[in-house]
Amino acid sequence: MFFGYNTNGLAHHDAYQAVELLADLGYRGVGLTIDHGLLNPYGGHVASRIKQMRRLLDERGMRSVVETGARFLLDSRTKHEPTLMTSEPDGRDKRIEFYKLCIDAAAELGSDCVSIWSGILRDGADEATAWRRLVGGLRTVLDYADQKQMTIGFEPEPGMFVDTLEGYRRLKAELPYPRLKLTLDVGHLQCQGELPLGGQIEAWGSELANVHIEDMRAGVHEHLMFGEGEIAFGPVLKALLRVGYAGGVYVELSRHSHDGPSVAARSIEFLQATLDEVRR
Repeated sequence: MFFGYNTNGLAHHDAYQAVELLADLGYRGVGLTIDHGLLNPYGGHVASRIKQMRRLLDERGMRSVVETGARFLLDSRTKHEPTLMTSEPDGRDKRIEFYKLCIDAAAELGSDCVSIWSGILRDGADEATAWRRLVGGLRTVLDYADQKQMTIGFEPEPGMFVDTLEGYRRLKAELPYPRLKLTLDVGHLQCQGELPLGGQIEAWGSELANVHIEDMRAGVHEHLMFGEGEIAFGPVLKALLRVGYAGGVYVELSRHSHDGPSVAARSIEFLQATLDEVRR
């Protein structure tokens, strides 16, 4: 287990400078949220930019995951759209093609996984229709990921069609692909009342491909700085150690970019101190 930081919390930084900053602070991983200015597959010179990023990650000894939750990359007017839940097939196809480009980038970068989510069901479709959309689109993504030997970390997200671990359980039953794993967001468990946190981590330990961490309060999907919410992090880290999780625990504070360097520094100081205490 090692600590990383998601670049959506350093949105005002050059991508390469962000990696340098995080490495200097002691992080061993970076969650690369592909976006405007960061390995944008629709921008120019993306192949050379990916190669440059790979060199930098290797030089600094940094692991990575590719995150796909850019807010307005695919649609400049509607946050996170289109998704696998979008009613129009062309919209779902656009999201699928984006996921394929992200898988390509992750393979070139040597990333551990590509992290995705379902999207919001906006048109009031019945449950059977919604599941057909999700399963059909994700099957295409997983088939492509198999070709590229890339793990997909699926994240239950509050407010989206799949928002809980039980939703992930059903999805895994529908799509029993070995490369379909879980991106577990600790704050989301707190928000959704999926408690105790340590118990959930232990129950799902074998499925973990990626972990997000931040503070949060029950019933409120707001990513908070450590100490500003309700989470006790000692039991969380203890559970991750107990299940033998060897991947990254990535800080996700996407609304803190205005104070990114300070927040990143305080976050790893808090997490490392908590981990040291747990180990003692």
